[in-house]
Amino acid sequence: MQTFFCSQESRQVGEDPIATADHCKTHILIECPPPWATDAIDSKLISESLQALYQEIQEANLSANLLFIYSKKLIHKDTTRCIIYSQEEYASKGYSKKEFIFPDIASTVPLLREYLFTGHFTASSIETQTRDILVCTHGSQDICCARYGKPFYNQAINLVADLSLDSVRVWQVSHIGGHRFAPTIIDFPECRYYARLDQNSFASILTRTGDISYLKNTYRGWGLLPYPVQALERDMIFQYGWEWFDYKIDFQLIEQEINGSWVRVKLNFQNLNGEVRSVQADVFEDEEKAVYLIGDCSGTELEKITQYSIKNLVYI
Repeated sequence: MQTFFCSQESRQVGEDPIATADHCKTHILIECPPPWATDAIDSKLISESLQALYQEIQEANLSANLLFIYSKKLIHKDTTRCIIYSQEEYASKGYSKKEFIFPDIASTVPLLREYLFTGHFTASSIETQTRDILVCTHGSQDICCARYGKPFYNQAINLVADLSLDSVRVWQVSHIGGHRFAPTIIDFPECRYYARLDQNSFASILTRTGDISYLKNTYRGWGLLPYPVQALERDMIFQYGWEWFDYKIDFQLIEQEINGSWVRVKLNFQNLNGEVRSVQADVFEDEEKAVYLIGDCSGTELEKITQYSIKNLVYI
């Protein structure tokens, strides 16, 4: 019987989840029903052509994240949905979306290769104004994602229905990292990552109302930003409240140690009145806050987990 759960370990030691959101320019979501293999690309339903493209992505070191999604409620027979979220340019609020319908998984490959290696589409996308909530349920990757992710996925569907949020879609998703934070999600199109959710914290995130202090223990960061900048951005959320989520953001890494243990960051933001302001701070790996965890349910050795702190924050 499983006796060790990495999600419980992380909670017990009080690990801060901030700055663990995957910083990536492109997220590709392809419908594929579970079960998924430990490495999802090796799953039975994945075509050889998509596996080959995945290898090309790895070899070219592209900033692209391939995920598999599934919803029994949303899936349609004899079709495969492919959603591409691409990072917007300067002064962004998140990611832009292109959504396509294909007859099967293999049919997605030509379009994906075209976009990833040229930056353009020749196919026409379908127009959908949706918010996509991806709940990690990838139990073969880590048992916590099944133990905590699957029940939360079902609860999330019910909560979205209870709140009458017709434009919100909830999906199961393959491994998104951070299984020790299960249940963990990505909230698109903004690409914000959350950890350790329950119904109360999730309701606040969906509606952007209520107690924002939930984010202290649930916010993993914004995938639009590099890891140290994610830590600073959370501080700004607490200063400006839920309104911050409607601001446009840009950043600059001004100075840093070679090993990344210290970074001077400038964060520019435009509020709802069109005013542009900037804040600068030093973000550093705080040795006093570091925690040592096994890190995943199948692990056996402790590893050091970086925790960030902020100092010298000034408006400029």
